[in-house]
Amino acid sequence: MSLKTNIENSIKDAMRAKDQDRLRALRAIKSLILLEETSGANSGELSSDVEMKLLMKAAKQRKDSLEVFLAQNRSDLAEKEQAELSVIEEYLPKQLSEDELKAKIAEIIAKTGASAPSDMGKVMGVATKELAGLADGKAISATVKSLLQ
Repeated sequence: MSLKTNIENSIKDAMRAKDQDRLRALRAIKSLILLEETSGANSGELSSDVEMKLLMKAAKQRKDSLEVFLAQNRSDLAEKEQAELSVIEEYLPKQLSEDELKAKIAEIIAKTGASAPSDMGKVMGVATKELAGLADGKAISATVKSLLQ
């Protein structure tokens, strides 16, 4: 089942349950999907990679907004962002733990033959492709940097 179909079914369930927070988050995801489908780069159905990138982007936006709202002591807005983020994360694959991430990046470093901090770009290129959807870009970058030093 495609993400779009899955989201549409979840929207119906949220409407029946009168869950406004969940409904708002699901509609935001559906909006992103529809915008991407109708953009010039895509025509029709989206691949699972594109869908995953959309979800990662939406989750990152919510996390960034959440940080800003918490820094400004806006707990009311932070709660809304947190609720939307938790709904979006339901559709993302399980994120790697810190130990799992270190192990995967260590494998990638061994595979690419990197040995110095100057090889970070080479490792990051491979790591971001292999770990797409499984870890945040900031976490990947920080782990690569620490392992190459």
